[in-house]
Amino acid sequence: MKIIRQIGIIFAICWFSEVIESVLPFSFPASVTGMILLFICLAAGILKIEHVQEKAGFLLENMAFFFIPAGVSIINYFGILKHSAVQIVIICIISTIITFTVTAYSVMLTVRWMNRRKQHE
Repeated sequence: MKIIRQIGIIFAICWFSEVIESVLPFSFPASVTGMILLFICLAAGILKIEHVQEKAGFLLENMAFFFIPAGVSIINYFGILKHSAVQIVIICIISTIITFTVTAYSVMLTVRWMNRRKQHE
């Protein structure tokens, strides 16, 4: 019953983010809205981590499964994409390097900030 409740909470947040996305006068991804809503609910204490922890862990562990449809869709458009293959590969390499760099610096800054915070306590 616990897992069904967790699935219900996650789906309710997803549904509510879809509703919000449909009434916004501009385009904004419902998935991002859902993550923001979940964060707000957790930060405000409306939800506790125990309310979604097991199901969220399961979804994170099986995240690769959700990329299969996108990968299959790319094959459907291969005729269009093959003319831009070199540019796409270059963009993927550059964006991966930028993502790794930003992540590394974010982690370093967070660790420094946490160490300074511990020293002041």
